[in-house]
Amino acid sequence: MRIKMCSVHVNDPSAAFDFYTSVLGFEKLMSMPEHQLYIVKSPEDPDGVGLLLEPSDNKVYQKYAQGIRSLGLPAIVFGTPDVQAEYERLRTLGVQFAGAPSTDAYGTSVIFDDTCGNLIQLHEDEQ
Repeated sequence: MRIKMCSVHVNDPSAAFDFYTSVLGFEKLMSMPEHQLYIVKSPEDPDGVGLLLEPSDNKVYQKYAQGIRSLGLPAIVFGTPDVQAEYERLRTLGVQFAGAPSTDAYGTSVIFDDTCGNLIQLHEDEQ
């Protein structure tokens, strides 16, 4: 058994699709604007897990999302081989970060705002 797809709730799936593809660099796996259905994938792992940009129009989820965001917790974690390089690349594209990358016992990471209601953590993959 393997993970086929996961999701992250977003305020506006179409705007999220634009941000996740044009800024973050993900690729389109599926796009059906008439159904507000957008799925992206990593160009680094084309057969990997798809990420559904899930509409967050559910009141229960909205309260949950506001709660985790107010605590500064990420909605999802993305891996990268070099957090510092990705941080610099994304900053030049206007991405807003909660702070600079930091390293602790678990590795190097940084949190940014996905402009669609979520905080996202970048974590450095082991080399």
